[in-house]
Formats: sequence, structure tokens, C-alpha cells
Amino acid sequence: MSDYENNAFFWQKVDTLYLSSGFRQTRKKGDVHPVFKNLIYPTDYGHVADTKSVSGEGVSVYAGSLSRNVITALVVAADILAKELDVKVLVGCTDEEVDDVLRFLNQTDYQKTVLIRRGRDIPSWGITDN
Repeated sequence: MSDYENNAFFWQKVDTLYLSSGFRQTRKKGDVHPVFKNLIYPTDYGHVADTKSVSGEGVSVYAGSLSRNVITALVVAADILAKELDVKVLVGCTDEEVDDVLRFLNQTDYQKTVLIRRGRDIPSWGITDN
């Protein structure tokens, strides 16, 4: 693995973006999707306040049952219907909730996702003696 892959400095920037803006909840776990009535939200859902995204509503957040101050992972979605790539933040999610979110996001043939688990490695170029 390259020193530039999934390192602690990347996650520090993601934490700063999320924690400095906050979570704006718009749906509760169990709510029905407003457009696709067959989709039920597996966790609370909302957006990172004051951020930009493809949808114009801000970066999507799936918030699980653990601390809402800890980012669990990121999900990158490829949507051929909307012709977009979209990043989603998972916060406070258990392993089961991560699986539930992935099942929720991969239900259609038009969108598929990949999970980026949080890394903790500090790259060699980031370690100094000072």
C-alpha cells in the first residue's frame, strides 16, 4: 500500500470538515425514501451542513447508533442514471449498520458503491523527529 493511501492525515481533514460543519438530520431510521417508496432508511440520514455535493443539499451522512462524532467510513457511489459519482459519510456505525447502509445503497441496478474504511496509518513522510 502506498504512503498516500488511506492515511491518518486524510481522515483528519474529513473529521475537520464534518465536525466543523455539523450533521443536519432530514430522515430517521425506518423512514421511506421520498422518491423510491420501496427504500427504507437503515439509519438516520442527513447532510453535513454548509458543504457542497452533487445533489446541492450537502454531503450525505448515514448516522448509526454509536457516537455521532466518529466517522466510521466513506462510501463512493457510482450512479449511471444520474451520471454522477457521490461521496457519502458514515458516522457512528456498527459493522451491522455499515452492511445495512451498503445493502440500502446497492439495491438498484443503476447505483453501486464501494466502502472506504477508516485508516489510521501515518505515512512515512508525515513522521518527523521535531
